[in-house]
Amino acid sequence: MITIEDVKGALGITGNYLDAAIQAHFDEVVGYLTDAGVSPEKITVGVAARGVSDLWNYGSGAGRLSDYFYERAKQLSLR
Repeated sequence: MITIEDVKGALGITGNYLDAAIQAHFDEVVGYLTDAGVSPEKITVGVAARGVSDLWNYGSGAGRLSDYFYERAKQLSLR
């Protein structure tokens, strides 16, 4: 199962200053995916990092998960 450290590595984030915010976004992404029927073992670092990045950028005005995230979530839920 992936961890916040895996996602931080994929996003190029070092240190622990932002861990609380990243953890909150990570928990939301994992929750979204598991509620969609994706088993935790099938959640990839890539889709988790994409979701965390999308939520992190929420304040930029986009306010939504990316099309890529949704498509990948659908694929994983059908596996």
